[in-house]
Amino acid sequence: MDDLSATAQPVSRPAGLASSAALGALLDAAAAGKFPPADGAVEIVSQPGERDAGVISFTGFAVVFADTDPDWIAGELPADDLSAPLSVRFLHALGQRLGRQPGDIDMLACAVPLSGAPPRELMLGEIDPTAQHARIARALRYRDDVRAWQTAGGVIVLGRGVAGRWETAIEVDPHYRGAGLGSRLASAARQLVPDGSPVWAQIAPGNAASIKAFLRAGFRPIGGESLMTPAPADPGPA
Repeated sequence: MDDLSATAQPVSRPAGLASSAALGALLDAAAAGKFPPADGAVEIVSQPGERDAGVISFTGFAVVFADTDPDWIAGELPADDLSAPLSVRFLHALGQRLGRQPGDIDMLACAVPLSGAPPRELMLGEIDPTAQHARIARALRYRDDVRAWQTAGGVIVLGRGVAGRWETAIEVDPHYRGAGLGSRLASAARQLVPDGSPVWAQIAPGNAASIKAFLRAGFRPIGGESLMTPAPADPGPA
């Protein structure tokens, strides 16, 4: 790791590049198991859309997608620190620069789609994505084209997130946990994803049960990610 750190050099791209295609291509390649060289480089691209800004880190490589001065970003990232792009210090500075709040640092996982329909015994039924459910409400804030399915004790959500990738989230009711329902729902998401696309999941590193469920369902750890969310509006003086 020391030798790699010593040669790390940030690489920047000017804002205004067609970054949605650039970031999307990088994610598609990672989903297929083709990763950038682990040489410590940091690629800087503009945001794929107004909603999404943040940092994705792979092994020995990171990409920052943010509509701000690439030279400022490069200056905030020491060339000898591979962990800098997802460090609390840099994420805080980037959030301040963008007027956004840095989100959690999640484990980013991915799986190829599965053929066929989810098992009948799951008895999944599609539900209105505007249904009053915390997991669905969160998905609607961060994803487009959201769809949701429900079974006894659990929910699956699919939607298009960063750079148009398909993302999934699952929720298992407390009384149904510990019986493998989470892994069955995560596996079903691989069958429900449209267009034969890979499906992505962002998982809190401390949520060991969720990590185990997604790993059992065939998801592979790809890297880490932190998204920048718009800061809440100032309500003004009371």
